[in-house]
Amino acid sequence: MIARARPLEGTIDPGVTFAAAFEGSPTPMVLVDARRSDHPIVWANVAFLTLTGYDWDDVAGRNCRLLQGPMTDPETVARISAAIAAGACFEAELVNYRKDGSWFWNGLTLSPVRDANGVVTHYYSAQADMTGKHKLEAAMTHANADLGRRVAEQTADLRAALEQKTALLHEVDHRVKNNLQVISSLMLLKARRTPEGEARNALNGMADRIGALSTVHRMLYSAGDVTRFDFREFADDFVGDLVAGIDGERMAVNASIDSMAVSAAMAAPLALMLHELATNAVRHAFPGDRPGRVSIKARRCDGALRMVVEDDGIGLSAGPPNPSGFGRSLVEMVVRQLRGTLTWSETAPGTRVEISVPLDAVSLSDGPADPADKAS
Repeated sequence: MIARARPLEGTIDPGVTFAAAFEGSPTPMVLVDARRSDHPIVWANVAFLTLTGYDWDDVAGRNCRLLQGPMTDPETVARISAAIAAGACFEAELVNYRKDGSWFWNGLTLSPVRDANGVVTHYYSAQADMTGKHKLEAAMTHANADLGRRVAEQTADLRAALEQKTALLHEVDHRVKNNLQVISSLMLLKARRTPEGEARNALNGMADRIGALSTVHRMLYSAGDVTRFDFREFADDFVGDLVAGIDGERMAVNASIDSMAVSAAMAAPLALMLHELATNAVRHAFPGDRPGRVSIKARRCDGALRMVVEDDGIGLSAGPPNPSGFGRSLVEMVVRQLRGTLTWSETAPGTRVEISVPLDAVSLSDGPADPADKAS
């Protein structure tokens, strides 16, 4: 079914009514005769004349191309001509010119007017000044480009600052590592010149602990991310050095460590904890020529580092008393500092140590954790 407009009732003259409405409309409107050569303008309302700056005598009988100028898009003009030739409707925005030569963005709508036989007799065009919209779009484009430039500049500045900070932290770790190596070497030199006994053992033990801390800073120095520390990488390095110093035919050390990133602030406490547990097991669980094994396991579970170090040695109760022993106290102190839990148990034979430490125990803003703070 074709929809038809409802006819006007009474004595109203439709032609007079619509002509009056269009003439007084604030929307610029123009009508061209499609039956005559070059489609001349045969009617325009006051809003159209106001928009273009022309008088009626200037536009009567002329083609609408009088509004075109240097910035009018030829492609859009060609599309308008094609639509008129096909008797089709058309909408577009293009640059037109007023009588005084000033340009504006014209949003136009073309509609064919047909007679009773369906033949196009006229073309009607409603128009609108879209200059404000285009200026706003241009302003927004410029603002977005400026914002993008500023963001890019600030990003570059932040990246440069981050690179400088990273380089500084690398340099700090490098110097700390070198200093720790020097201190460790001095303590080992002093130990060699100290008679056998508790003093020499204490010096060797402290040199080993300092060596473990030096390894931590070496890894932080070589890592791409100075804020994170791969615990498995340290464990593999440490266990490799530990195995190299024992009789492999009598004793075995097996390690199964998950790869897990922890904050750099947790690196030193975790390194000391692993060092103490593993070296104590190797040194004290197998006196004489007793063979045995040491197992080290570490897993990430529910946001925590869960580590188990166990051996099949003589056990805690069978070991000789060591009044000057510091390792177990150090481990307990480190676990407390990291808000973790620690369990020592006899396994008959051997000893089992279970530790659970939350991986967010030390935030990056807390600064490096120093076990010496609580040892004093």
